Amino acid sequence: MDHDKVVRDKMTEKYLLEELDPESRDEFEEHFFDCPECALDVRAASDFVTHSKIVLKASSETVAVRATTPVSGSRWGWFGWFRPAFAAPALAILLAIVSYQNLVTYPELRSALKQPQVLPWASVNVGTWGAARPTVTIAPHQGFLLFIRIPPDGTYTHYKADLYNPDGQLEWTLTIPATRGQDQWPLQVPGGNWKIGTYRILVRGFTAAGESKDLGSTSFELQIQN
Repeated sequence: MDHDKVVRDKMTEKYLLEELDPESRDEFEEHFFDCPECALDVRAASDFVTHSKIVLKASSETVAVRATTPVSGSRWGWFGWFRPAFAAPALAILLAIVSYQNLVTYPELRSALKQPQVLPWASVNVGTWGAARPTVTIAPHQGFLLFIRIPPDGTYTHYKADLYNPDGQLEWTLTIPATRGQDQWPLQVPGGNWKIGTYRILVRGFTAAGESKDLGSTSFELQIQN
């Protein structure tokens, strides 16, 4: 996927809002894992959504507390959510978050992307039983590298790797092209709000006819330095 097309069509926003069709979503995921700038945009937008939920949840709890006090003759009802007394504090906090990210956080991150980096890494083998589980140790919100080895098989045109967090929830799905003669793929995992624990990767192979088969899974331990 061309980077100019990603920017022009606002693919990052559509991806986070789940407005992309499956084929476009797979192409975008394949692109942003190889594009540091798009990976930063996805991370920044994801962090903003997370902060927004926190702020709006706090505002919601404040409204719930105030709503327990009866107001005679109130004509707002459910529209009380839109009253300035409730909306203004939440919007002010969100504005402060956005301003700080635009003026401080994002410039620092973009500057860091232009500098060579030595990232934590681990090598994992799909379908290997009894192997020791590798450990990746990162700083808070830091990205890392995974070298994923998939047993070579000329049957498949591409693979899909699903990453599950320690809670068993799906973090993302990545499409991997099945290049002839290649059995290991370097994957740059962007920084984010990672949890400490065991992550599992499930890999499926897809044929040209669209048939799929589970090829196995692998896992790694993620540790975060404070």
